Amino acid sequence: MPYWLDDPERPEALPALEGTVETDLLVVGGGYSGLWTALMAKERDPNRSVTLLEGQTVGWAASGRNGGFCEASLVHGESNGRQHLPKENDLLHELGLDNLRELAATVERYNIDCEFNPSGVLKLATEDHQVEWLRKEAELDSTLKFMNRKEVQDSVHSPVYKAGLWDRDGTYMLNPAKLAWGLRQVCLELGVRIFEHSFATGLEDAGGHVVVSTVAGRAKAQRVALATNVFPSLLKRHHLFTIPVYDYSVMSEPLTEEQYESLGWKDEQGLADLNNRFHYYRMTRDANGAVRILFGGYDAEYFYGGKVKPEYDQNPETFRTLVAHFYFTFPQLQGLKFTHAWGGAIDSCSRFFSFFDSSHNGRVAYTAGFTGLGVGATRFAANVLLDLLSGQTTQRTELEMVKKKPIPFPPEPVAWVGVKMMTSELARADRNQGKRGLFLKTMDALGMGFDS
Repeated sequence: MPYWLDDPERPEALPALEGTVETDLLVVGGGYSGLWTALMAKERDPNRSVTLLEGQTVGWAASGRNGGFCEASLVHGESNGRQHLPKENDLLHELGLDNLRELAATVERYNIDCEFNPSGVLKLATEDHQVEWLRKEAELDSTLKFMNRKEVQDSVHSPVYKAGLWDRDGTYMLNPAKLAWGLRQVCLELGVRIFEHSFATGLEDAGGHVVVSTVAGRAKAQRVALATNVFPSLLKRHHLFTIPVYDYSVMSEPLTEEQYESLGWKDEQGLADLNNRFHYYRMTRDANGAVRILFGGYDAEYFYGGKVKPEYDQNPETFRTLVAHFYFTFPQLQGLKFTHAWGGAIDSCSRFFSFFDSSHNGRVAYTAGFTGLGVGATRFAANVLLDLLSGQTTQRTELEMVKKKPIPFPPEPVAWVGVKMMTSELARADRNQGKRGLFLKTMDALGMGFDS
């Protein structure tokens, strides 16, 4: 059980769709993308009927399993944006900050209790060659605070840190499941009909309408927003644009007051290192107010065939690796136990950020491919979906980010071989002061990548 979902406040499941319903807008998918689409559709037009279908329960997949880093970036970080969309990168940076501010305003406006914390994120150099990377990044952006070895180790007591870069404005920390459940509640209050345990099995044109079928029912809609992300799209042409990459996390037992004080981690920033096989970690407080630490990342697993299966959520070898790395990072916490260990699938695409499509004469819109920075970016994507479905030209619909698709992944067995080669080369680059070999340089030039 993911820590975030192991909560007595988790809402009871809503009834499944049975029979036929008609609606102006149908949203397929009850993660962040779908929830934001439904919510903002009602905000744009309160009289529009909106229905949402979720195959399991709202927030049970990636939206309830992630680390709770809600970042401004729409393009998986500035350097990735510069590589793929150099002409738009500055604009997308501003749009990402605007989106994050609007997201925060929505959380406040509807009083969503998701433990929203504007603490920012601290990027960490754990190797000597990474120090200069952070220094140069700070020179390009005056809002970022560079921290030398002493400063960063004073901020968070770990012997492995060599420098840090604190982004105070571009990241909020939150409880991911509570954000999903809060959005669900707001949707219901605004009049959105939500059906859970209603897995969509088909989509067809029905003469001016679009019909989506489930096991026990049908939804007839004027417009359809597909927000199924890592799960197979109802439009088959999208199947090679994403692969399911499994990411894993562990959550510690509550720290004693002495253990908490030994960390010096008073600002409670999110933390992430700069390695290709990176770690992300953060504090959270449980229902009793006790501090726990989530520690995740490092292994990003792709399983042959690109299937999403429950058994892939558990990976004991990776869990043991994460715990060993945790003790190496915080030797003063040696022996601390872990109460939860879980994984989940991320919809990774070759450019690492979302892409869009439309079909059925503009009556169906689709988004996926968020990779690991979707907590905030899904709200921006929901606005894009609604713009596309409106048929109007907007600043968002004219973005190259929206018009251009990533390079698709090859079919099996080439996809599996390619991912394994890339994983091996990324690990070798980490061992070689970050220097990328010929294979990685070639993939960079082609715009093809693999990441969580």
